[in-house]
Amino acid sequence: MFDDIKFTHEYKGFKLRAGKPLMFGATIIPYGINFSVFSRYATSCELLLFKKGEEEPYAVIPFLDEYRIGNVFNMIVFDLDYENIEYAYRMDGPFNVAEGFWFNKEKVLLDPYAKSISGRDTWGESKNIENKISYRGRIVFDNFDWENDSPLELNLEDLIIYEMHVRGFTQNPNSKVKNPGTFSGIQEKIPYLKNLGINCIELLPIFEFDEFENSKILDLTGERLMNYWGYSTVGFFAPKKGFAANKNDNGAINELKSLVKELHKNGIEVLLDVVFNHTAEGNEKGNYISFRGIDNKTYYMLTPEGFYYNFSGCGNTLNCNNPIVRNLILDCLRYWVAEYHIDGFRFDLASILGRDQDGIPMANPPLLESLAFDPILGKTKLIAEAWDAGGLYQVGSFPSWGRWVEWNGKYRDDMRKFLKGDGGLIWSIINKIQGSPDMYGFDDRGTTASINFITCHDGFTLTDLFSYNEKNNLANGEDNRDGTKDNFSWNCGFEGPTNLKDVNKLRKKQIKNAITLLMISHGIPMILSGDEMGNTQFGNNNAYCQDNEVSWLDWDRLKDNQDIFNYFKKIITLRKFHDILRVSDHIHSNLHENSGYPAISFHGLEAWNVNYDYETRVLGIMFTGLNKEMNKDEYIYVGINMHWETHNFEIPKLPQKKKWYQFANTALETGSDIYNIGSEIPIKNQNNIDIYDRSIVILLGK
Repeated sequence: MFDDIKFTHEYKGFKLRAGKPLMFGATIIPYGINFSVFSRYATSCELLLFKKGEEEPYAVIPFLDEYRIGNVFNMIVFDLDYENIEYAYRMDGPFNVAEGFWFNKEKVLLDPYAKSISGRDTWGESKNIENKISYRGRIVFDNFDWENDSPLELNLEDLIIYEMHVRGFTQNPNSKVKNPGTFSGIQEKIPYLKNLGINCIELLPIFEFDEFENSKILDLTGERLMNYWGYSTVGFFAPKKGFAANKNDNGAINELKSLVKELHKNGIEVLLDVVFNHTAEGNEKGNYISFRGIDNKTYYMLTPEGFYYNFSGCGNTLNCNNPIVRNLILDCLRYWVAEYHIDGFRFDLASILGRDQDGIPMANPPLLESLAFDPILGKTKLIAEAWDAGGLYQVGSFPSWGRWVEWNGKYRDDMRKFLKGDGGLIWSIINKIQGSPDMYGFDDRGTTASINFITCHDGFTLTDLFSYNEKNNLANGEDNRDGTKDNFSWNCGFEGPTNLKDVNKLRKKQIKNAITLLMISHGIPMILSGDEMGNTQFGNNNAYCQDNEVSWLDWDRLKDNQDIFNYFKKIITLRKFHDILRVSDHIHSNLHENSGYPAISFHGLEAWNVNYDYETRVLGIMFTGLNKEMNKDEYIYVGINMHWETHNFEIPKLPQKKKWYQFANTALETGSDIYNIGSEIPIKNQNNIDIYDRSIVILLGK
């Protein structure tokens, strides 16, 4: 395609010719670089070339009229030293806010398709904090050896998802990694993840963002607050350089690829939390970075007056169902799957992706349908946060086409209420444990339409869920106004940390109860990083700005809470070992073909008799089925008592020659609270069992 390509023009010593318009971005070709950028309304475009680290461009090259095909400016520049340059654009055109035009020929604009971005190369580097950065693209050359790696394509029902922040996972010095807070730091912790039983990690945003965006000094402590979470994208195709230990040209790219490759070698998938609902340019008072100066009217949802719709709660809303923006998103995700071997994506505020260009929800959003049926994304996991900041809540009704799965916020809320002892929840809990057939059974979406979680990055940690009745967000500098008030938490009788033994014992029991319910529920379980070691954010339920010990995992807590880690590890093993806990279809109460028992059945204090009264806080569940690997029937009984009094449960009778063995009892002390698979102990009374207050017992029939 590029053999014997020759220049046709010269400009101030640069050899040029018309480029290839469909290769958006900056692409290395034989003898030169192909630059291609879209703008429907710009009247002219200039390419700016910089020497690395220099403030002013050493060359400004206009795109000739014949270098524009349709609405695409494209040009090949020959003989560039691509390893030592950066590039950007300037565009001219009308400025009329009411019409949606924000062109300014003085603004330096980042290429929307830049694969590497300069500006924030080192996390928290203090230079230019107060100044607006002129982001620039860098030329990427692919020299990474994947060693035959490819996405793992694990079954959805087999996933154990572990949500983590790249920096927060290892930034604390007590993580004892060589390169804390980096992709490399995570790679050092792969043995830890495997030991816990994790087979999928979900990374909070890693696309390039500015950690100093909206940063401020907290008057109370003098500490600088940061854009720590990174839900404010600068460039969709470039990994965050500040998350890499390697500062070479392709350092962040190769370090991330190395992490993915090693995770795959160890059977662990990689999901990315992606933010396509808005960008870092903000509202009318925001700054020019890229889209605003390139084609504001195309890329953003605008009111009839030309202002920004704010369904994201972050100042602007990307115009996702405009064909140009839709193609940008498709190109981006295809790139991450093809070039980084990413296994799937979680879409932040995904309901925005289903709004039309006027912000109205669509019945069949073309973007969501395109993602569902895209050939390159054909086996990629697509996870929706099925709500947005504009009030659209689609949990249970997000358009799926048999592909999309959802963060089940209703699972989180009802499980939290049940755990703290609220009444009137038995019917709802039965549904949630079955994979929410009331929400996902009507169109055969199956159990794997539901991502089950009790905690995530947004809200309390599991320890804090049972340590605080109220959020404690004063450190965020917003007078405790930020963060949700609807936590459905319970402090177990004392607000915050305490030396009261009974309170701490109850809190640990509640943590074990929570992870037990999560792991025995059909659907896809997701764990918040650090919950397995009792990590705390000191009651902060919105730590988006906390780049410090509030958000960093405290690895010393792993030593202090080894019993919690041990329980997590063994309950995860139980789920992996028993097929009947990992099903993709809603099994309801159909009789299992081998045992003659229902595949799933529900019980109260009397076997086979559930009490649905408002005051009821007890439930028994029996799973039966065939373990395919061992080719034998298996039986699991889970007795749940969320009441504050001990209750005696009648246990369903097993077939002859089988007995109930105790696998777990969250009320017991470490060492007898949970056993290894195969080491369970038979219970003395095979007909009844006392289950202590706020406790769960798991029995295995064998």
